[in-house]
Amino acid sequence: MDMKALAMYAEQANCRVTTGISMATATTFRIGGPADLLIDIPHAEAAAAVLRFCKAENIPWLWLGNGSNLLVGDRGIRGAVLRWDTRRSAPQLVSENTITAEAGLSLQRLCLFARDNALAGLEFAYGIPGTVGGAVYMNAGAYGGQMADVLVSATCLTAQGEIVHVPDEDLRLDYRHSALMETGAIVAAVTLRLQPGDKEAIAARMKELIAKRQEKQPLEYPSAGSFFKRPTGYFAGALVEQSGLKGYRVGGAQVSEKHAGFVINRENATAADVRRLCADVQEKVRTLHGVSLEPEVQFVGEF
Repeated sequence: MDMKALAMYAEQANCRVTTGISMATATTFRIGGPADLLIDIPHAEAAAAVLRFCKAENIPWLWLGNGSNLLVGDRGIRGAVLRWDTRRSAPQLVSENTITAEAGLSLQRLCLFARDNALAGLEFAYGIPGTVGGAVYMNAGAYGGQMADVLVSATCLTAQGEIVHVPDEDLRLDYRHSALMETGAIVAAVTLRLQPGDKEAIAARMKELIAKRQEKQPLEYPSAGSFFKRPTGYFAGALVEQSGLKGYRVGGAQVSEKHAGFVINRENATAADVRRLCADVQEKVRTLHGVSLEPEVQFVGEF
């Protein structure tokens, strides 16, 4: 892998390049070893060029959103970590109830933009710690809403570095899943359709939901959000709590005492701590309840 050549190529495409950065600084879990290269990319054309270079040179790459659904291994990530440079990113109102947004924009900023334009339908996403692209990639949702409810289409980059327009039905959005997980494509921009609403009512609903999050979720500690997917017919957090694992700890990692569906970085946790804790929880829940819990959090890098 000629990482020096990739760094030079990316800089020529007006990307920002950082070498050896700890992924603990780039993820909400605050865990992870160094990445060989972190490349902040300003637009889709530059991203396509970088992806084509990586493909031609057999350089592995990982696309990073807000780092809110990842556990990075303690030995870090070989190759390139790519993400959108969001310094100039802003949503746009293109019609009375239609918004376009670049993938690197935070969900929080998008929700506030919708509120300020008296558009309803995104209240559920306020407080989800991710980007627009990541939210579509995994069909993020909460409190009865999900991205599939509002998405019209997405501009995507294929793994081969081609820019394509994809209507919502071709993304096959399902519970915490999209076709992008199978094709290796990433989101560059999205078009959303919302509903005209009352600005004060929208703001009140957002305030209500963020208060619920603060009351029920361990937002005071680093985490990757809900750790396990919801198994059919059950709630993951309830199964973990019923298994006597609320507060269970391995090293610096702990099942939250506030919400058993969260694994938190209680005190300088390593990826190995989290991985071991996850395995222990899965084994006990399977033994006691006959249910296999599947992580919602993605494990990436070298462990």
